[in-house]
Amino acid sequence: MSVLTTEPGATPTDEEPPDSGERHRLTAITGLAALSLDAMASVAYGPEAIVLVLAAAGAHGLGFTLPVTLAIAGLLAVLVASYRQVIAAFPDGGGSYAVARTHLGRRTSLVAAASLVLDYVLNVAVAVTAGVAALTSAFPALHDDRLWLCLAVLALITAVNLRGIAESAKAFVAPTVVFVGSVLVLIVVGLFRSAPASTQAAAGHASAVADNATAVGTLLLLKAFASGCSALTGVEAIANAVPSFRVPRVQRAQRAEVALGAVLGVMLVGLSVLISRFHLQPVDGVTVLAQLAEASFGHNWAFYLVQFATMILLALSANTSFGGLPVLLKLLARDNYLPHVFALKADRQVHRHGVLALAVVSAALLVFSGGDTNTLVPLFAIGVFVGFTIAQVGMVRHWRLERGPGRRGKAALNGLGAGLTGVAAVVVTATKFAQGAWLIVIALPLLVAAFETVHRAYVRIGERLGLGRVPEHPHRERSVVIVPVSSLSRLTSEALTAAASLGDEVRAVSVCCPDPEDRAALHALERSWAEWDPGVPLIRLTCERRSLGRPIAAYVRAVTASEPATRVTVLIPETEPERVWQRLLQNQRGAVVAHAVRRETDAVICRLRFRLP
Repeated sequence: MSVLTTEPGATPTDEEPPDSGERHRLTAITGLAALSLDAMASVAYGPEAIVLVLAAAGAHGLGFTLPVTLAIAGLLAVLVASYRQVIAAFPDGGGSYAVARTHLGRRTSLVAAASLVLDYVLNVAVAVTAGVAALTSAFPALHDDRLWLCLAVLALITAVNLRGIAESAKAFVAPTVVFVGSVLVLIVVGLFRSAPASTQAAAGHASAVADNATAVGTLLLLKAFASGCSALTGVEAIANAVPSFRVPRVQRAQRAEVALGAVLGVMLVGLSVLISRFHLQPVDGVTVLAQLAEASFGHNWAFYLVQFATMILLALSANTSFGGLPVLLKLLARDNYLPHVFALKADRQVHRHGVLALAVVSAALLVFSGGDTNTLVPLFAIGVFVGFTIAQVGMVRHWRLERGPGRRGKAALNGLGAGLTGVAAVVVTATKFAQGAWLIVIALPLLVAAFETVHRAYVRIGERLGLGRVPEHPHRERSVVIVPVSSLSRLTSEALTAAASLGDEVRAVSVCCPDPEDRAALHALERSWAEWDPGVPLIRLTCERRSLGRPIAAYVRAVTASEPATRVTVLIPETEPERVWQRLLQNQRGAVVAHAVRRETDAVICRLRFRLP
């Protein structure tokens, strides 16, 4: 026995240390870029959603823009504080699903998961269409091609995410910095102006403010609050994807969550202050953010920089879903509510099947909507409010079960958040029901039912497999290996050699149809077989119809019935071509036989791949 020794202080250099995968995970900064684009980009439509609702009460109603925004910022602070606690309590990710699964029961957790899945998918479609809409607004000639542009942007984002979440985060850091920096500069510059620098963009566009001012009632304020809460979508994404962060995961995710809340809050409040300062009114065809950029910078290169950065970030904000949804799907698959393939992880720490599934469903939504943002927006943000409310209620129960210091204050904070997000969920659903929100009301229970169906199937499979129970000891049985052959070749010899190694008895079978050509070929094979004499009998299987798989499956059933204590294996020899395209040249007989035997018998199927030299 030899012992490997090294000098004191030296380290072995002949072996590479194992790759733990940490370099493919997120830091706090890259996590902010990868998982907060949805929330960051929401400042492009959140304040505008508030203004559009309040415009129904005329200029007097627009005066409530800042108070409503401050209420939303307060809710944002509550949500950030709550999700910091969620991150610490549930470091495996999953957000509201993980909270509900632990504290509110299985059915409630599935509602939370379904709401998150719908929100993530809709976020991709809305983000891509909004980004392309900004592009086609600058270049009207591209308007008729917006669907293909949407699909191209989706394909690009999918390709980047298939390389790993850390790589996608690095690609999105620069656009995030440019957008956030330009908005913050816009706010600072605007605060030093007493009047708009320019109003050229809004000139000639019809105002969306009602001519006859009405009283600002509680319902209108609630509707404005609920509409503005669309700016909070994406706040939960970091808590859903904690496993994607580097060690220490909890601390990095918490720092990213706080940074997201601080930056988003400053931008929302700052933009609302400028709306009130410049007395801006919503107009058709020009976004509120564009008006603010022009009011602060004038109609110059800085104005176009803000528009371009907004367009890029809106399109890329779909990346939030690609960072959060695959982790959620992994947790659902681990709990047997989705196919287990979603729990598989490729190299670079990528849940590839989750990424591809999200891309396919989002592409279908884009085709359904024709690349039109307005078709999708009424469906957006309802699911996230449901998830917010469930997470907050679950954390209230969490603190009731905990005995740590300050639990009453934390529970009160979560209770307040649950009340606010619950009201927002009800108001948004009610006000947008006729515009398409009814689809979400129907889709949510259908998705929960699908989760339940998958779970019941896995339970039945587990019972039949005896999972959790000690199985019987393995024992040896007599085995017969059946090898389908159609001609003599090196492949035939390799197949019989492999079969002899696997079983106690080997039988070759060949199917013959009542056709003169087939009969002649079989007679030639039988003569060659007799001359070759491999020590294996060649059995003729006749078939009235020109079928290959069914006669072999029937023979396997006959062997099983006559020899019940024998294990039957069907070894199917196939060539592995040198080039991938050469697979098109194969006759696919092996696949036909395998399908028939698998469907009609319980025999073991072994497909021998003979690699051509």
